[in-house]
Amino acid sequence: MTPDGPARAAVAIFPTFMNSTPGVEAKARDLVEAGYSVLIGDFYGPEAPSDFQQAFAVMTKLRSDPRAMRTRLRATIALLRELEPDVPQLAIGFCLGGFAVLEMARDGQDLAVVVSFHGLLETPLPAVDAIGPRILVCHGDADALVPRSQVNGFWEEMDRVSANWHFHSYAGVEHGFTNPVMLDGSPNPAFNASADRQSWAAMHALFDEVLGQAHA
Repeated sequence: MTPDGPARAAVAIFPTFMNSTPGVEAKARDLVEAGYSVLIGDFYGPEAPSDFQQAFAVMTKLRSDPRAMRTRLRATIALLRELEPDVPQLAIGFCLGGFAVLEMARDGQDLAVVVSFHGLLETPLPAVDAIGPRILVCHGDADALVPRSQVNGFWEEMDRVSANWHFHSYAGVEHGFTNPVMLDGSPNPAFNASADRQSWAAMHALFDEVLGQAHA
């Protein structure tokens, strides 16, 4: 997806473990309206899941080989660069996608910014070299998938490699807080309008700071 005029930057969106969803696609449209070119990644290819059980199974398979997973993630970044070679490259992700963008930062990808929304923080391949991208993590403090021990471990990992990171934690907020509805259209009990709004605004503010101009 591309904006009407010249793109401020190109954004790779790594979606949830369900792959692209209406909620992720709404975020993509918001970015296009703000002047960004957007590419939504595909975790699974022909193994794309059609329901929760299938998604959990293919996600587990994908994460069982972290080096192979990083190779797959690099393909999305490479395609983004091919499509938009002349603008800064950014990456954001939700849930599994939040983990993915942090893996791309750990992997040394030449990205200006990565932003993780309710992403998984623990990795089998922690960073050992300096991390280039600015990092923003937007996290629900009540996320059962990411206990505080993992939060502390992530902070320590980032400090070891002198990463430039921001970490926003929202009290009482659960995993999946950016998505208002479930796949069947029912309300998502984890959705938190305030955390969704604040985290999205924080992302835009960081983009503006790094890119050096305010978006309309």
